[in-house]
Amino acid sequence: MSATTGTSSTPSRRLCYQVASSLDGFIAAEDGSYDWIPMDPDIDFAALFARFDTLVMGRKTYETMLAYEGGVTDGGVYGKPTVVFSRTLSPADHPRVRVTADDPAAVIAQLKREAGGDIWLFGGGLLFRQLADAGAVDRVELAVVPVLLGSGIPLLPKGSSLKLALRGHRTYEGSGTVLLEYDVLHA
Repeated sequence: MSATTGTSSTPSRRLCYQVASSLDGFIAAEDGSYDWIPMDPDIDFAALFARFDTLVMGRKTYETMLAYEGGVTDGGVYGKPTVVFSRTLSPADHPRVRVTADDPAAVIAQLKREAGGDIWLFGGGLLFRQLADAGAVDRVELAVVPVLLGSGIPLLPKGSSLKLALRGHRTYEGSGTVLLEYDVLHA
């Protein structure tokens, strides 16, 4: 799905931070695990994945995905073209994804100029913070899971504030998860 901006008919890809969070604001346990996130049968994961045609993530999220989800297909993570931001991974060691040490905001700006659907900022609070501070994030879609982790990887590390406008919400009765959808208000 793509959005249009202003009166132009040129499609504009949005960068969406779609992530699950514990009620106390953590996106993963301290070790990066996310086994506390329920696989709610009422959530249409196929439709969720169909919304996005590109995934972007940081090195830590990518390495966690490899550890918990297994290998990467020729098409990328979950069969989607994937950009991994890292200053330490060798692109030659990960030929099925695009590993780059380039400025994330510049890479996202280029991706947004290309034709296609929305871009999923997949996990990674640090990358979210960096891209939010650069004004590159367009939507925040937060699935609040009714669990208190007590500690872990924060949804958003310390930094400047981010103003949001609620666009939708849904409660999944089976798991008690609440999905909150916000547009980022750019100044």
